[in-house]
Amino acid sequence: MVGSAVSFLQHVADQFRQTSLLEWFGTITGFLCVYLAAKQHILNWPISILSVGAYAILFYQYGLFGDAFLQVYFFGTAVYGWYFWIRRKQEHQKPVASLSSREWGLTVGAILLLAVVLGLFLAHFTNSTVPYIDGFCTAMSFVAQFLMTRKVMQNWLLWIIVDICYIPLYLYKDLYLTALLYFVFLGPATLGYIDWRRSWKQAR
Repeated sequence: MVGSAVSFLQHVADQFRQTSLLEWFGTITGFLCVYLAAKQHILNWPISILSVGAYAILFYQYGLFGDAFLQVYFFGTAVYGWYFWIRRKQEHQKPVASLSSREWGLTVGAILLLAVVLGLFLAHFTNSTVPYIDGFCTAMSFVAQFLMTRKVMQNWLLWIIVDICYIPLYLYKDLYLTALLYFVFLGPATLGYIDWRRSWKQAR
């Protein structure tokens, strides 16, 4: 038992020592963009572009094709979010929005449908070893990112679920630094939801 624990810790330490500069860059910029998004700071979008570029290459190399494709989507939403946040500020609209019960239902339905489609696609057309969990995480991230660009506070609730799901997935793929990053993401995501909810209430 003790020997197995020591071996696991040695393996983790070896993986951290072997972590590529690309993963370090993606991790650092990824943390910065999430922290700035939680603070509603517009610089989260250009920093996000740097992070998703690094992770698009990294995930493709590790066979996480759903996540690699997701980074391309993140790039597009980062450009759109940057523009939308600037326009929203200039028009003095409410800074944060909230989903109605009907919109929540549509959101959950969209996530489940997209997760099934992506899972089946990855299972049949790629050599992914984790097609369905990759598809589910990709689908939820897809929707959460869109909600963030529109400044909908529930995006943070989805990100919290995504972060919890991604941690074991990245550990399985030996992406220990990225797994640690998603564990750390739980803090800013929780604070982001609290802060955005406070802003939404103040603007009502």
